Amino acid sequence: MTERTQRARAASPDDPAAEDNRTTSTSAGRSLRPRNWSPMRAVTRRLSPDAAQPGQPPTGQRRSAVVDCALYLDGQRQAGDWNYADALAAAHAAESGFVWLGLHEPDLAEMTEIATTYGLHELAVEDAVKAQQRPKLERFGDVSFLVLRTARYCEHTELTEHSDVVETGQVMLFIGPQFLISVRHGDACRLAPVREELEARQELLLNGPWAVAYAITDRVVDLYLEVADQLEDDMDVLETEVFDRQTSGRIQRIYQMKRELVEFKRAVMPLQRPLLTLTAQMNRDVPKEVRRYFRDVQDHLSRTVEQVNSHDDLLNSILQARLAQVTVDQNNDMRKIAAWAAIAAVWTAIAGVYGMNFDFMPELSWTYGYPGVLALMLATSLALYRWFRRNDWL
Repeated sequence: MTERTQRARAASPDDPAAEDNRTTSTSAGRSLRPRNWSPMRAVTRRLSPDAAQPGQPPTGQRRSAVVDCALYLDGQRQAGDWNYADALAAAHAAESGFVWLGLHEPDLAEMTEIATTYGLHELAVEDAVKAQQRPKLERFGDVSFLVLRTARYCEHTELTEHSDVVETGQVMLFIGPQFLISVRHGDACRLAPVREELEARQELLLNGPWAVAYAITDRVVDLYLEVADQLEDDMDVLETEVFDRQTSGRIQRIYQMKRELVEFKRAVMPLQRPLLTLTAQMNRDVPKEVRRYFRDVQDHLSRTVEQVNSHDDLLNSILQARLAQVTVDQNNDMRKIAAWAAIAAVWTAIAGVYGMNFDFMPELSWTYGYPGVLALMLATSLALYRWFRRNDWL
């Protein structure tokens, strides 16, 4: 721990020992706030459920959300474990360097401390903590805030009405002149492989934080393509089951697939507009060389959008086909019931005629009348049965 970090923690507003020194009294009885007081810190202390109350000791050690903090000078990572404040100071001193700070599901208190060091806007900080945002690109002063929704395909042996097909998460990027802060929620897209691949491309890292933003966006969109390709296999299975008369083709599985596709669609579709802004010629924030890479990402995203739309259309067709099959099956059942009812009606009609107990009726005194009537019933039933079978009613 550096001396600067020790002094910062000693003066931190979350330190209970400093609580009594936050206000001082003047001769007029007015209370003065300390110089390190800020509205954002005050709001954080009031809203954060983990904030310690005055006079109470801390409940335990807080988990750090920092996954990795690296300082890059001239496209090369500098050795050593860097504190995010010291790394930013070194980047400012070198003028040609930048910091990549990686966070995983930070809480409000820690995110506020980082925001104070890096000068992040409080609205963007709130979005980064809640992690329930649509893909978007916003600008707060000289800091750009890019929100990405990540997606990953969930392997499953059989598609059921409860299968999780697509897992989603979020990656949020704060892109400043000499820093990039990545905030990851969920495990749909891990950024460690992105960092390893990018550190092997020094010429790309020379473009600064926007090169990191490109690499992360490219990884997210590549995962979109993988999910879209694997969803196509599930579509083929559903289509085969629907038109295979030997399987039940339960409609609940189609609805489950529809829900998963909608979730994936919410991640893919809104990203088109931010990428269009990043690739625009009028965008002077993104280096020209990096804009070319973003255009390649935009092409991949366009391909994914086409696949998602085709999957949606195909799934609607499969659903309509299954509903039509259910209707046809119900009609077939009704025809079978009607055919057997017609055959039974012959016996009922003849028996009903001879059950009216009139004194003068044909064949009442005939010796072979009873077996003759039974033979007539049976012959008529067999004739109807053959006729119904020939017309595919039975």
